Amino acid sequence: MMINDLNQSKGKVYIAPTIISTMNKIISSKIWKKVTVRAQHVAPLHTLPIQLSYGMILLFIFMLSTGCTATTAQIIPTERPTITPTFTTAPTNTPEFMVTLTNTPRPTPLGGATPTPLFGPTRTPAPDEPTPTRAVNPNAPRIEFFTSDSIAVAPGEEVTLFWSVRGADSTVIYQLSRTGERERLWNVETAGNLTITTRNRDRGQVTFLLSATNNVITSEQTLSIPLACPVNWFFGPPPEECPEEDAQQSLIIEQQFQSGRMVYIGNTDTVYVLFNDGATPKWLRFDNRYDPAIHPESQENFVPPPNLYQPIGILGFIWRGNDTVRNRLQLATNVQISFDGFIQTAFTFTNTPSLYISSTDATVLQLLGNGDDWQIITAP
Repeated sequence: MMINDLNQSKGKVYIAPTIISTMNKIISSKIWKKVTVRAQHVAPLHTLPIQLSYGMILLFIFMLSTGCTATTAQIIPTERPTITPTFTTAPTNTPEFMVTLTNTPRPTPLGGATPTPLFGPTRTPAPDEPTPTRAVNPNAPRIEFFTSDSIAVAPGEEVTLFWSVRGADSTVIYQLSRTGERERLWNVETAGNLTITTRNRDRGQVTFLLSATNNVITSEQTLSIPLACPVNWFFGPPPEECPEEDAQQSLIIEQQFQSGRMVYIGNTDTVYVLFNDGATPKWLRFDNRYDPAIHPESQENFVPPPNLYQPIGILGFIWRGNDTVRNRLQLATNVQISFDGFIQTAFTFTNTPSLYISSTDATVLQLLGNGDDWQIITAP
């Protein structure tokens, strides 16, 4: 109730029901001793007129308003907390001790000559590289299969090929050389079989190429068949390569120098000069032009230092007549040695020609390529 309403009530105030309970507490506490209450009806307190003096009324209204304006802290409901499960790790059995195995390195020899690989450098397979995937042309001939009846044959033996092609107008089978060149060829049907006799000179493997075309697009597939080696090496254990032919016995003259050696092969009448000075080429080949009837055996007015020698005869003729040979080899460290030995040729897996020559001390000289490199193969 507002204050101006009290002025209009002429001393009478009608208390709202909302504050009846508060008034009852005040009356029961006997705070107001000068307040007279005249009941008009015997009824609940909210219908009773109460006669109050204006001073008391104002005091009562002040106290009442103070009580009414008391505020209660607002309770804001919050969301129910989410229960987060807590995982407890189960105890594990911890061993009382652990044994760690370690490799004990082998002792490294401190002295002695470094052994030379028996058959050249070890071939380390190249890491596998991803094979690019080519999109298949739906208009290209389709080779369904290309195979043979043998997993390996010997040179001179027969091998039967089988194939089947779809969508081709013509089909050809080629035999490839070591370097991938097309040599022998057979015109065949789009499906069938063909028996081929391998050549006695084939070595390592024999490779065939199936080529099918529809006059616009050509499809090809290769097939390689390993060949057994029909020839034995003149030394052992044998290299992985297969020799081209049987070993040939020959007169060999060999002499060692300060920076290499010279070797004469009687069968081919050829001189090989091998350098170990680090320069290239690593070795040279010369045809023998020495004629003892017209060429002197040595240079008479040349006297080498002690324990060094001037080469004579076939080797000396090339040494005296070629500045590169003489300057790179320098002087001989021993006299030349003549003996009966063997020579044999082969191709490496990279199609590099290789020549094997008997040497002194039961060793073998291997000459690679055309001056590319050379090495001494020692017996095991």
